[in-house]
Order: sequence, then structure tokens, then C-alpha cells
Amino acid sequence: MDTKEKKFNGLNLNGFVAAFLELIILGIVCWLFSVTTDLSIGIGLLLLFLFCFFIAGFMIIEPNNARVMVFFGKYKGTITNNGFMWVNPFYIKRKITLRARNLDIEPIKVNDKVGNPIMIGAVLVWRVKDTYKAMFDIDSASKDIMISCERFVHVQSDAALRDVAGMYAYDNNESDKEEITLRSDNGEVSEKLEKELNSRLAIAGIEVVEARINYLAYAAEIASVMLRRQQADAIIAAREKIVEGAVSMVQLALKKLDNENIVDLDEERKAAMVSNLLVVLCADEAAQPIINAGTLHH
Repeated sequence: MDTKEKKFNGLNLNGFVAAFLELIILGIVCWLFSVTTDLSIGIGLLLLFLFCFFIAGFMIIEPNNARVMVFFGKYKGTITNNGFMWVNPFYIKRKITLRARNLDIEPIKVNDKVGNPIMIGAVLVWRVKDTYKAMFDIDSASKDIMISCERFVHVQSDAALRDVAGMYAYDNNESDKEEITLRSDNGEVSEKLEKELNSRLAIAGIEVVEARINYLAYAAEIASVMLRRQQADAIIAAREKIVEGAVSMVQLALKKLDNENIVDLDEERKAAMVSNLLVVLCADEAAQPIINAGTLHH
């Protein structure tokens, strides 16, 4: 990422040393006023003005915060060192935080790859990486630069989420079973979303640390239809398992009867036995047994 950010190299005093010097000036002012001559009072007023003026140079920078220094409209650098310090009072000290922030993108309606309307939301972690771009390359509608950055991130996140959602199908119903979908994401969709966000937010000096989908559902107008479709797919898959198991059990039963010479069945009786067993094993309800009190063939 190209940057114009630079370290501030101007006058930068320890705040406690500057405060001690201010106290000395204040002591001198008090002494001059006690002399009560025109000259001493004039000098005292001048020093008092300087005392009040120099107070504006004090600032406290907490960890993971920074100050962007502007001198009569010209960028002079960024201070990232934390602590109590004093700089030239003529500098405008714009506060900006480098801490990570969360953004919860409310679910929005988009169309997936196959055109289904879906509701999708995401959560991302972002932070300012380039203070120069964050301060001067985006329009600051608020005095608080972080509010402007958050608005910029929110708008660009909505656009990026729409683009990424349109690259993938919701699930495998209408796509290749091996294809990555929004539901079966193994990290590719999140990685794609993060990459798309970083490309869009680079202009503002903002870096996305993490991005992931936290809400995914069909839109209300097709949700009931898709639910019935999923239920039908589940029923078909269950029936396939039941039939597969029933055929294996029938095959085992016939093999067992034949190997142990329990009964000798012709092909017609085998077919009838297979039919009866499949009906019993594949039926939704419990079978009602019927006892044949006659012979094998009657």
C-alpha cells in the first residue's frame, strides 16, 4: 500500500519537563506582578499570555492512538508514541485511533449466483493502517475522523458483500456438488470477502483484519418453498438409505436360508418373499403380520 504517512520530526518535549517550565514562567509572572511597576506589569502580562498560549501544546496519547500534526494546512507527520508530551501550539493535533473496531453489517437482500433472493449479513474487524489517507483522502463529514471512517467502511462493506454473494450459490441444490457455496463455505468465501474489502478500503488507509458471514437465509418470499424443497431432498435421501438397507437384509436372508437348507424356495416364492420383506422394511407404518396355517403353497 503506497503511503504518504511519515513520522513527526518537529519539536516534541516531554510533557512533564514542559509543565515544569510552565510553572517557572508562572512563578516569574507572580513575581513581576508583585513588583507593581509599569514595566514589570507589562512583561508579566506578556509572560502570562505566553503561559496560556503554551498550555495548548500539551497532549496525552494513549496506546494505539495517534495524532496527525497539521501546521497551517500542511501535513507535518504523525505521532504514534504514547505518553504525555508538548508540541508547538500552532500545530493542529487531529486525534485518530489505530485500535481494531467491529462492524456488524445488517442483513441485506441480494441475489446469489443462480438468481435466488437471499438475506446475507456479515461482521468484520477493521482498523486504520495509514493515518494520512484516513485523514485526508476521504471526505470528513464529521469533526470526529473515526465516524467518517466508519461510514466509509459501512458503505463499501455493503457493496463488497453484494459482489461476493453474487459469485456463489446459496447451496448445492442447483450447482455442482463439489462447488463451494455460501452454506458450505470452508473459508474461501470469507477470504474472498476480506480481499474484496481490502481492495475497496485501501484508498482510505483502512485494513480489514477479519471478515466473515454471520447471517444467511433465503428471502421471505421463497423461504417456505425452499424449506419444502429441502425437506423433499431429505426424504429422498432417507428413502435411498432405507431401500439400500432393505435390499441388503433381503439378500442376507435369502443367502442364510439357502446356505442352512432351512427351506427350499422356487423362484416364484423367492420373488414373493422379497416383495413381502421389502414392503415390511420400507413401509412407514408397522406391518400387520398374517399367519399362514396351511401348507407352504396354500
